[in-house]
Amino acid sequence: MSFSLDEILARGVAEIITAAELRARIAEGKPLRLKMGFDPSRPLLTIGNMVGIRKLRQFQELGHQVILIVGDWTAQIGDPSGKDETRKMLSYEQTQANARTFMDQFFKVVDKDKTEVRWQSEWFGKFKLDDVFHLAKTFTLADMLEHETFRKRHEAGQPLTMIELLYPALQAYDSIAIDADVEFGGMDQKFNILAGRQLQERRGKRPQQVFLVPLLPGTDGNAKMGKSLGNTIDVYDTPNDIFGKVMSIADSALPIYLTVASDLPTNEVEEYKRELAKGDVNPRDIKMKLASDIVTQFHDAAAARDAEQEFIRVFSKRELPSEMETFDLPAPMSIVDLLVAIKFAPSKSQARQLLQQGGVKLNEMTITALDEQIAPPTEGEAILSVGRRKFIRLRRA
Repeated sequence: MSFSLDEILARGVAEIITAAELRARIAEGKPLRLKMGFDPSRPLLTIGNMVGIRKLRQFQELGHQVILIVGDWTAQIGDPSGKDETRKMLSYEQTQANARTFMDQFFKVVDKDKTEVRWQSEWFGKFKLDDVFHLAKTFTLADMLEHETFRKRHEAGQPLTMIELLYPALQAYDSIAIDADVEFGGMDQKFNILAGRQLQERRGKRPQQVFLVPLLPGTDGNAKMGKSLGNTIDVYDTPNDIFGKVMSIADSALPIYLTVASDLPTNEVEEYKRELAKGDVNPRDIKMKLASDIVTQFHDAAAARDAEQEFIRVFSKRELPSEMETFDLPAPMSIVDLLVAIKFAPSKSQARQLLQQGGVKLNEMTITALDEQIAPPTEGEAILSVGRRKFIRLRRA
């Protein structure tokens, strides 16, 4: 679905620095160079990561140029952005492999044929020591300590390396290298994106506009999406998994998902939000529409229809899924270890929490004992389930 400029600049936007300048740049009628960089150390994307990427696509549809910057060079020195501790350095081979994975997901949304892909090593690979000094002198220590994470670590007496302090300047230089007009990112990237704007100004260039999108909460409605929290919807998820996860979204988080993660018409979204606020609609009905829309984005309409039918069959009619994975159990295993082994829980603590919530069943019998031992079936198979979305067949190895 195509959106108007007013919708693009208002819907699902956290902050634009500055909105008036950006409108003036657009009014000039020249294609803008839209910058987005990515860190190859985290190549697997959630739909939360796609919020900004969806904005790129919307601008691309208006005729503007997307420039994707692969942070292959900074990934090899470690990226501290928004972190309370340093991030591990990656090898060249790792950055290349992760970049391929990232771009496979990125181009599910953005038009590949209308995107310019640039690698940081194009310019940083040629940097000399005097280039580093010239860049470093552009910023002061006071500039860097405006970064909340840096300031907290400094005040707490925790290590803060020169490389980490230099990182925002390196990312800022990307904007110089590609002559960016607008940079996109989440609110957690505000400091680094503003550094790019600042560097351009201090070098006498026209400053880039800053386009920030909100951080999407996890399906539980709490905090932002995180693998360790088990509350993500992943781009690589199957249609059935995406559909089921969307249906599990906390009712309180439904308005922001409709706003920033869907292609549903804006007037329709606003009407749904009003109905939800008044209690005039069953949230489940809205989630069905949202789930179908999101599956279509990353797969297609046929996959969305099939996923909806499967959801109705399994959840409404209480039938088993038509397809399930099988796990061969060689010997008795504790239920906690088993849940982690089959990836129904990311950690033992999460597995224990599922058990305490009463969501784990073996052949429809609820398991509550944390020390329960699950023996291989003597014959046939057993069905282990968590909630109404995760099922697996257990067989004797």
